[in-house]
Amino acid sequence: MPQRLQKLIANAGYGSRRWAEKRIEQGRVALNNKKARVGDKAIIDDQVQIDGQLINLKRFVENETKVLILNKKAGIVCTKKDEQGRKNVFDLLPKNTRWIMIGRLDLNTSGLLLFTNNGQLANKLMHPSSQIDREYAVRVLGKVKEEHIKKLTNGVELEDGFAKFHKVIQGGGEGANRWYRVVIREGRKREVRRLWEFLGFKVSRLIRTRFGDICLPDKLRLNQSQYLKPKQLQALLNSVNLKD
Repeated sequence: MPQRLQKLIANAGYGSRRWAEKRIEQGRVALNNKKARVGDKAIIDDQVQIDGQLINLKRFVENETKVLILNKKAGIVCTKKDEQGRKNVFDLLPKNTRWIMIGRLDLNTSGLLLFTNNGQLANKLMHPSSQIDREYAVRVLGKVKEEHIKKLTNGVELEDGFAKFHKVIQGGGEGANRWYRVVIREGRKREVRRLWEFLGFKVSRLIRTRFGDICLPDKLRLNQSQYLKPKQLQALLNSVNLKD
C-alpha cells in the first residue's frame, strides 16, 4: 500500500518525517530517478535517493509486532538526542529494530517503560481515549492525611487542566517518608509529581510499576530489557482491538 514518501523515509530510520519533508522540499530526494515532490507516495520496493545516495526503505520492515519492557534507571533521558550528551533509553535497546517509545518517564523517574515496532499500537496505547491504568510506587515527604487523599482522588485543577489519581493505596514507610501506590490514566508531563506538589508534598522517589496489565518484572534489573511474552503481547493487542 503506497504511503507518503517522508513517512517511509522516517520509518526506515533516516530521520524524522519533518527532516525528510524538508529534504524533499529542497529537491534533494529522488523517487524512481525523478525529483520527488512533497505529497508523493511510494512503496518500500521503490528506489529512493537522498543527495544521490540510494537508501534502503526495507531495513526496518518486520512482519511481527514486538513489545519490549525496559526497567529504566533514574537519570536516563527518554529522548534519542540530548543536547547535554546524556545517556538515553534508546542506547539500552536491541539495535535490530526501529523502536517507538510508548509514553515516557521523566529524568528522575525509574521503572517500567514500553517500546514497540508497531506504530499503530503505540498510537492507540498513548491516545487519551485508551484510559489505560499507569501505576506508580511513590515515596512522599510529609504527613499525608485522609483529607489529602480525598482531594487527590476527587481531583484538582493543575495549570494544564483537571487531574486526579484513580486510586491511592498506602504502602508503608518510616519517619517523614511514606510510600503510596497511585494510579493515573493519562500520560501528562510530571503529572504524579505535580498532583502531590499541588498539596505541598515533595516526591522523593517515583517508580512506574504497571502499565495496563503489564507489570514490571521482579527480576528485571535496572536498565535491562526483555520482550513481552506471546500471551501478554496478544492480550495487549486485544485491549486496543488490534491483530498481530
